[in-house]
Amino acid sequence: MLDSKLLRADIDAVAQALQKRGFTLDVARFNELERQRKASDIKTQELQSERKQASKKVGELIKSGLSVDDAKAQVTEVLEKMDAELEEQSSINKTVNEDLQAFLLTLPNIPDADVPEGKDESDNVEVSRFGEPKSFDFAIKDHVDLGEGVNGLDFDLGAKLTGSRFVVMRADIARLHRSLAQFMINTHIEEHGYTEVNVPFIVNAESLKGTGQLPKFEEDLFKLDTEGNPYYLIPTAEVPITNMVRDEIVDRDLPQKWVAHTPSFRSEAGSYGRDVRGMIRQHQFEKVEIVQVVKAETSDAALEELTRHAETILQKLNLPYRKMLLCTGDMGFSAVKTYDLEVWLPSQDTYREISSCSNTRDFQARRIMARTREGKKSELLHTLNGSGLAVGRTLVAVLENYQQADGSIRIPQVLQPYMGGKQVINAS
Repeated sequence: MLDSKLLRADIDAVAQALQKRGFTLDVARFNELERQRKASDIKTQELQSERKQASKKVGELIKSGLSVDDAKAQVTEVLEKMDAELEEQSSINKTVNEDLQAFLLTLPNIPDADVPEGKDESDNVEVSRFGEPKSFDFAIKDHVDLGEGVNGLDFDLGAKLTGSRFVVMRADIARLHRSLAQFMINTHIEEHGYTEVNVPFIVNAESLKGTGQLPKFEEDLFKLDTEGNPYYLIPTAEVPITNMVRDEIVDRDLPQKWVAHTPSFRSEAGSYGRDVRGMIRQHQFEKVEIVQVVKAETSDAALEELTRHAETILQKLNLPYRKMLLCTGDMGFSAVKTYDLEVWLPSQDTYREISSCSNTRDFQARRIMARTREGKKSELLHTLNGSGLAVGRTLVAVLENYQQADGSIRIPQVLQPYMGGKQVINAS
C-alpha cells in the first residue's frame, strides 16, 4: 500500500508515476476522501474539546448558587447529549477512514525510476543470457509427447479426476519432479543461506490483502466455500511466508531469508485459450519460493542477490535462459521492480517465464505492519520474493532440452543423485 502522506504531499506526482504503468489515479476521489477525513477529524476534536469543557462546569454552577445535585444533573444531561453526538461522529469518522483505506488498497506500487516504460511484455528489456539453445538433428517433441512417451504424464487422467489443466505424474517423471524440488530447496538452504519453512496451503483474506492479491485479484483465487470467515488456496507461498511477520517488530537479525516448497493454485481467469496444452499454465502447480525481509537500505542489493539465487538453479541444470527487466506495464501490482527469468523451450522455439523476482519495498510491509526497530523508533521493512523455481515449468524445460532421438530423456547430472544414480529415463 502506498503511503497516504505521499499522496497528500504531491498527488499529481503520484498520479504521473502510476500513469507509467497504465493506471489512472482518481485524484478527485482521493481529494474528496481527504476533505471528508479532515472535516471529520476537526469535528471530532471540537466535540471532544467541548465535552472536556462541559465536564468542568459543575463547580461553576455550584458557585452560581445551584445545589451540588442540581449542578451534577444539569452537567450530566449536557454530557449525555454530547456523548451521543460524539458516538455519531465517531461512526462517521470510522466510515470515512474505511473508505480511504479501501481506496488506497486499489492503488498499485510506484515503479522505480530505472524501470522501462511500456505497455506489455513486448516492451521488456533483456539484461543478459546464459547458455546457447541446443541444435537437434531430429524432430523435436514437446514435453507432452515426451512425458506420455515414457508413461510419465497423464493429462487425460488428470482431467478425469478433476478437470482441464490438471495432470497426473507417474514413475520416473514423478520422481524427477520431486527431485527438482528437493534440489532447489537444498541449494537455497546450503548455498544461499535460506531457512526452510513449511507453511499452510490455505490462508485467510487478511493474508492475501497483506501481499496485494486482495481486493483487486479475487477472481484469480480459489475461494473455499466455508461458513464464517473466507479461506483461500494459496496462489504462491509468498503469501503465507511474507505474512509470518505481519504485525511484528522484527528485532532479530536481518535479513530474514525463507524458502518453501508448496503447491500453488490459480484460476487463470482471463487466460482462456492460452497454453491449453501441457503443463505451462495449470490450475495446480508447485513452486519453490524464496522470500527476503530486509532493512530499507539493503533492498536494492537484495533484489539482485535473490535473482542470482534463482539463476543459480538454471545454471546448475545447464538450461539456457535469459534475464528480463520488466517494463511498467508488465510488472505485478505490488512490485517496484521485477526481473523475469525465461527458460528456453525447444518445442516452442522461444523463451518462457520460469521465475519472477520482485522488490516490493515497503508496499507489502505497510499493509501488514511489518517493522524493525532503529533505536526507539520503528520503521517499515522491505519485502522481496521470487520463484526459485517453478517446479513444473522446470520439469518441462528439462524434458525438452534433455530429450534424445529415441524419445528418452537424459537426467541432468546434478539431479542424478536424487534419482538414485539413474542417468536416462527410457521411452516405454
